[in-house]
This record gives sequence, structure tokens and C-alpha cells, in this order.
Amino acid sequence: MPQCAVRLGHDARAQEPGNPKPASTTKESIGRYDRPSGPLSQSRSVVVARNGMACTSDPRASAAAIRVLEAGGSAVDAAIAANAVLGVVEPMSCGIGGDLYSIVWDSQSGELSGLNASGRSPEKLNRQIFAEKQLKEIPLYGPLSWSVPGCVAGWFDLHGKFGKLSMAQVLEPAIELAENGFPVSPVIAGYWSKAQQSFEPWKDSQETFLLEGKKAPKTGDLFRNPRLAHSYRQIAQQGPKYFYQGPISKEIVQFSQKAGGYFTEADFQNHTNQWVRPISTNYRGYDVWQIPPNGQGLAVLQMLNVLEQHDVASMGWGSPDYTHLLLEAKKLAYADRARFYADMAFENVPVDSLASKDYAKSQSKRIDFAHALKEIPAGDPKLIHGDTVYLCVVDKDRNCCSLIQSNFHGFGSQVVPGNVGFALQNRGNLFALSEDHPNRLEPKKRPFHTIIPSIVTKNGKPVFVFGVMGGDMQPQGQVQVLVNWIDFGMNIQMAGDAARVRHEGSATPTLTAADPQGGTVHYESGLPQATTEELAKRGHVMKPSRASMGGYQGILIDWERGTLQGATESRNDGMALGTELPILQNKLKEDR
Repeated sequence: MPQCAVRLGHDARAQEPGNPKPASTTKESIGRYDRPSGPLSQSRSVVVARNGMACTSDPRASAAAIRVLEAGGSAVDAAIAANAVLGVVEPMSCGIGGDLYSIVWDSQSGELSGLNASGRSPEKLNRQIFAEKQLKEIPLYGPLSWSVPGCVAGWFDLHGKFGKLSMAQVLEPAIELAENGFPVSPVIAGYWSKAQQSFEPWKDSQETFLLEGKKAPKTGDLFRNPRLAHSYRQIAQQGPKYFYQGPISKEIVQFSQKAGGYFTEADFQNHTNQWVRPISTNYRGYDVWQIPPNGQGLAVLQMLNVLEQHDVASMGWGSPDYTHLLLEAKKLAYADRARFYADMAFENVPVDSLASKDYAKSQSKRIDFAHALKEIPAGDPKLIHGDTVYLCVVDKDRNCCSLIQSNFHGFGSQVVPGNVGFALQNRGNLFALSEDHPNRLEPKKRPFHTIIPSIVTKNGKPVFVFGVMGGDMQPQGQVQVLVNWIDFGMNIQMAGDAARVRHEGSATPTLTAADPQGGTVHYESGLPQATTEELAKRGHVMKPSRASMGGYQGILIDWERGTLQGATESRNDGMALGTELPILQNKLKEDR
């Protein structure tokens, strides 16, 4: 077995999805929608199909994934197709100027494989440069925030191991959309408008992302990106070398030299991604898998381990005790995140110790149910507003792909480097400039990362493929969805629809200090008023909120009945699509 894979058994019996709902939790307490049938505490039905399922944050991306599946493509082929489409229709959140993480389950081998496709800092960029510029932190925007994009190499790493169709076939739907245009959806139009002013210093950004180079597209406006279509087509035909050793990297480096950046052609030529062994914890009989640091997936495992020390089900969803416990578990995990999480090629991150049950027991003892923790070493606003896409695909053979891809902040660095059609990410902003911090900036190092895909297995088989995009919210969102499903017996759509809370105010790996007052709890309107009032009495600072609660997609595999259930985020424009069709040969054109 290769080091990057985790072997799973083949003797698992079919499992009933989720656990029975405890008597203390009523679906009426979760929220109510006026629906003619089915559960009233969810915004829409789960989508059920047999031969494939795709869940993404945009209907066009889900449709592209299904189109690829029906042409005989694998789950990975479909995921890449969806990701490429999202790079067209949701460019503020993702694109080939960013990074990618993925966890894949291969049904034939029974193995889980993790891919860390995050890029490194420029070789010639170091902390001394920032000291000379009298900068105490790395700027959020502009060339100093750049790291090498890992997305394109990530696509080809995944495709080389798990793909079936040609890359030209896989990227065809995205190329068509970029060339022919698409009407902009309401949520995306809102995000787009916020970036219009930040493009002013960058002519190529204005020409690429603003209509006539002047205004952000509004809802219903037709938007085209022929430059991105050209980049996609050449990448499909020539492979990753076109990006890392050819015209794209050369154009980026030339732009960087003129704009005050530190990229060299060697930074791109030497880029490699890493197949990694996913890390996990067992939560009430379910194995929850994450990518190890430099990402923050470990925080999910730490939070779950603390929650498992308590009878969460008897507390009930939305109760003061459960919500208090959730928030305190987050604070404890994020304190460790700020202290330890970093690129494991440079630092000895104590993953096994942090993810151990014994450590969780000692951490749990620090929680006082009468008082909110205040003394744990203000969240970093940059982490809160992460712009990311998460998607998941399961094919007819039950191969699973959990994939997350991001520019980090909206439109990343805001900089389109020439005629390439995409913005470069600003992940370098997540380095610390302290000499003694594990996440300190060093040449050719990967910064701390927020994006985390997940797969849940039981008895050696995948049962739930899911993720919650949204910067600092991602571990908090994943844990809430899992607890809703496992402890409170919600179906996977209801688990995502239920009102969420988000705590901010923890210390961060970028050296932002913790809020000495314990931070702020943002909560959605569905959380019971009695709970918010009681939490305030316990010392939590409560604030109603409609923003930054994450974006969820999930697919449940029902092995006993041979079906797939898909769910997607009601807070954005997402869609779950399934297919009953057999493979349709010639559904996609052959190589162009």
C-alpha cells in the first residue's frame, strides 16, 4: 500500500444512513418550511439517484459533472469538470490561479487517497524583504501575497490516477461557457460587485472581470471570459506544462517583475503537489477523514473528539448546553491551530497527539458549562471571509471525490497577470512574519490553509462525502453538519439547513491575537431565542448574522438500497443533481 493511501476493508455490511433521532430533539425546533410533504424542517428534498450524483455551488457546474458522468467519466473527471466551470461562473471564489485539496475513495482498491495541491512561496521572497519595506504583515492584496497556484497540477495529478476521459472532454463544458457566456446569478452578482473598486489598480483585472472594463456584471447580465477559454483549451491540449513551463508561467513571471513581485520561472517549473495519507478520528462509530496540515482539517477531528466526551444527543439540537459545548470545543481546537498548524515539510506538527482521545479528555475538562472561556491564546477577519468552492461527486461504481478549491479571498490577490483570464490567489497573506512561529514565511514553503474536504466512512466503506466552504468557518461548519446528522438524526439536507453558529475571536496562525473578551458568537435566526439569551448569561457575546456561515454540499451513500442522496447549501445558488441514465457514448466530443 502506498504511503499516500489508507486501506479500507471490503467486508462492511450495509449501513442505515444516520442515527435515530433522539427523543429530546424535535424537528419542529430546528425550523419550519411550508412544504406539501416530507419533513418540514428542510428547505428542499434530498435528491435521490442510483448511477451518479454531483453537488456543487452552481447548477451549471453540477450539470457539467453529470454530463461527464453520463459520457463514461469517473467521479474525478466529473469533479474536475465542475471545478473548471466554477472557475468560469464563480471566479471570485476559485480558479486556476488558486490551490486545491481533495480526498478520493477508489472503489476497486478500497483505498482513500489525499491530495495536497497547495503551492509554495517564491524562492526569492523572505521576511527580510518585508522588514526592509517596514511591513509587519503580508499585504492582503497585490504581488506580495502570491504563492504558486497548485490547482492545474492538482487536476492532472487526480486525472492521471483516477481519470477515464481525456482532459479535453473534461474541460469542454467550461470552455463552452467561457466562450459563449453565461447569465450571472444573484448571489454571485452580489459578491462580484464588492470587488469592482479593488480592481482599479490593475488594468488586466478590469478588462477580464468587468463589463467593458468598467462595471461588475449584475444579476442576469451575460458575462464571457474568452481569455480563460483560451487558457483552458491550451491546458487541455498541452497538459500542465503549458501552465508551469510554458506561456502562462512566463506571462505571470514577466508581469511579476514589472509589478513588484518575486516570482521566477523556477518557482513554477519546480512546483509539485503531494499525495498524503488522510488523517482521521472515529466519532461515535464513524471515521471522519481529513487532509493533514498545512490545512485546518485537524481542527475538525479535535472538536469532534471533545464533543464525544459528552452525551450530545441528550442535550438536543439548539440547546444552550450543546451550543455552549460546541463553541468551547472550537475555541480549544483553534488555540492549537494558531500554535501548531503549518507546512509539515518544515515543521514537526504533533498531529497524532492533537488528534488523540486522551488529549481530548484533558481538553474537555477545561470546559465550564456555566461560563464561557475567555483566556484562550480576535479572530483574523481575512480568515472569516474565505472565498472557496466545495464540490463532491460519486459515480455509478461508488468512486468518491471530495474536492475543495479556492483563491482564498474574493478574487484572491485581485491581480490578473496579463491575458491569462484568471486572478492569482493571495494565500501568501496567511504566513506569519515572526521568526519563531511554525507558520513563519520561508522561501518555497506552503502557507497555512483553510480549505478542507472530507469523507466519512463506516466499517471500511464511504457513507458520506461532504464539505463546508468558507474560510475560518469550515471546521465549525463541518462539525455542526456531522453532529446534526449523527447525533440528532437529521437527513443530510436538514443537517445543512439547520441554523448555524460561528465563533470568531480565536488566535490565528498569522499571529493575530485572541480576543481577551472571548470573541463573538454570530448566529442565524433559527437558533432559539432562549438559547441565545442563556448563552449571553454564560458570558458569550452574541450577535445575529446572515453572512459567512459557510457553503455546504454532501452526498450520502446508501449501500443497502443502492442509492445516493444529494444535498446542497440553501444559503447560496447550489444544486444537487443525480443521474439514472446509462453511460451515453459520444456525449462529449473527442479531443479537439
